[in-house]
Amino acid sequence: VQLQASGGGLVQAGGSLRLSCAASGRTFSGITWFRQAPGKEREFVAAVRWNNHSTYYAESVKGRFTIRRENTENAVYLQMNSLKPEDTAVYYCAGSPTALITSAVRDPQHYQFWGQGTLVTVSS
Repeated sequence: VQLQASGGGLVQAGGSLRLSCAASGRTFSGITWFRQAPGKEREFVAAVRWNNHSTYYAESVKGRFTIRRENTENAVYLQMNSLKPEDTAVYYCAGSPTALITSAVRDPQHYQFWGQGTLVTVSS
């Protein structure tokens, strides 16, 4: 089972980046993005569920980030616009093989499979 995250890089504030996550080896109930800044806990960013196509966003990224399923199964992209220096972090995609209730989607403890992370740096 593998989750492959890509697309990170260095961008100026106000710029855009697109992250991709491709899963292989098994089917997940959806894919979720988390991020972790230096010295901080891992936090939820966005999620998409396959069963009802629902999307979820952290308040801090709502209106700026968009998560969408790619044409291929088990793959998503995260379009990040109007980036801010506080978006700087390592971004991880994660998957759960079982369906999660809404309250669990935002909790990293409910995910068994993780990608390797991709670094996003936003300069001011």
